[in-house]
Amino acid sequence: MRRLRRLAHLVLLCPFSKGLQGRLPGVRVKYVLLVWLGIFAGSWMVYLHYSSYSELCRGHVCQVVIVYSGLWQDKEVTIKCGIEEALSSKARSEAAPQRELVLFDKPTRGTSIKEFREMTLSFLKANLGDLPSLPALVGQVLLLADFNKDSRVSLAEAKSVWALLQRNEFLLLLSLQEKEHASRLLGCCGDLYLTEGVPRGSWPGAALPPLLRPLLPPALHRALQQWFGPAWPWRAKIAIGLLEFVEELFHGAYGTFYMCETTLANVGYTATYDFKMADLQQVAPEATVRRFLQGRRCEQSADCIYGRDCRAPCDRLMRQCKGDLIQPNLAKVCELLRDYLLPGAPADLREELGKQLRTCTTLSGLASQVEAHHSLVLSHLKTLLWKKISNTKYS
Repeated sequence: MRRLRRLAHLVLLCPFSKGLQGRLPGVRVKYVLLVWLGIFAGSWMVYLHYSSYSELCRGHVCQVVIVYSGLWQDKEVTIKCGIEEALSSKARSEAAPQRELVLFDKPTRGTSIKEFREMTLSFLKANLGDLPSLPALVGQVLLLADFNKDSRVSLAEAKSVWALLQRNEFLLLLSLQEKEHASRLLGCCGDLYLTEGVPRGSWPGAALPPLLRPLLPPALHRALQQWFGPAWPWRAKIAIGLLEFVEELFHGAYGTFYMCETTLANVGYTATYDFKMADLQQVAPEATVRRFLQGRRCEQSADCIYGRDCRAPCDRLMRQCKGDLIQPNLAKVCELLRDYLLPGAPADLREELGKQLRTCTTLSGLASQVEAHHSLVLSHLKTLLWKKISNTKYS
């Protein structure tokens, strides 16, 4: 009986199997067609998503994925993509202007090199001020735009360098190329640019997330600095470099620049303890700061802030911010140096150093009106520190 049942099963199944085999080529064609259509539709959606370059190499994605450190010609370098600049944390969106998303859409086809030169000059005037030195900077931009060094600038090269100019850090790297204490711009292509390697952090707490740093009490800040930071003579050398950087930012070839987030997290140094600014995104051209603040509606000075600490007075009668800053770069840097230099300072220097730093932090008035006093105080501080470490292994 069992054998008969098995035969019956085979009889019943065989016709069905033959019919299925007859239909298989058609089913296969349908499946292949559906898979092909799915791949085509998916590819088209990916193309539409990224063709505008609106989600590529942006913000935290770029910082996490496409910021590389490496060696190039036996030097430590950092490769960066065009990070949308912001001045860190929540305050960034309200306390500093946000440039529109940059697409590779300018200059347009048919733009002559003369028109591109004029377009670049107008852009630099708007961001750095109307300075006689700008034509030379335009020349640097055009040289940089010739990525393949064939002595001409193609439309693609012009679009790439224009997109990079919209990035605050790239513009500042270009403007401060001749300055000793800013990282050098080594090259660029498309939305990528190459700089000298990221300097070492001068503050151990810089490794903490930005939101946690303000929560550390001042006493712990000082303790961390003494335990894990460089020895005091090295700190003095780094501080001299920072003071020189303040000089470089004041009335340089391409105008005045303001430090708008003055923290130890931005104080970096090389292997030989020469100061290097760790993050130029917190430095802004005077023209940009004035344009953002002047005429801005306010009730008090707290409403007139660019970045974290570039503060302007509020005209309460007109209810508008003024364009000049209340506190110059040097006063903010000296506040920083009090916690950086006084702990562990030599006993025979501590009193005089504390006195000069206090004088420095009281610099007030409009930033554009303190030039003479500013230069004198800065010179005294540098001289005091240099005398202590000159003719030693730390100099």
